[in-house]
Amino acid sequence: MITFQNPVFSAYAIAASLMVLKVVAMSWLTVWQMMRVKGGYRSPEDLRKTPLNPKPNKSQLLPDERVDRVRRIQQNDLENVPFFLVAGFLYVLTAPPLWLAQVLFYGYAISRFAHFAAYYTAQTHDMRATLWTVGSLIIVFMSVMVVWAALV
Repeated sequence: MITFQNPVFSAYAIAASLMVLKVVAMSWLTVWQMMRVKGGYRSPEDLRKTPLNPKPNKSQLLPDERVDRVRRIQQNDLENVPFFLVAGFLYVLTAPPLWLAQVLFYGYAISRFAHFAAYYTAQTHDMRATLWTVGSLIIVFMSVMVVWAALV
């Protein structure tokens, strides 16, 4: 059941891997943003003179909205994606129909990428909340189905 010959597991593996790559990519995006703006650093040792920071300045420790926005997106991912990884894996064990599993797994991934785009481009809270809600409801649905399958 937990092999790549199982198309439901394969769909989960694809969506889960995309989510892991997205969360990891946010760290890289944070670093890129900090280098681009030469600021948004958090630690005093970041003001040491290095080849990447040849002219340190105390202002580099001040908050920078562009860097902080990416950090907030990553924090949101860290608060949500792990639940998808667990719920999705357990959902595979319920042997759901392939079409439904694909809708849920890929729907979650799409909702998270759309949430990223909305947050990164400073869309309204209502837009972000709607996209977050889609992903959250997918996790809730899968979790309820897991509980149901385990009880029956």
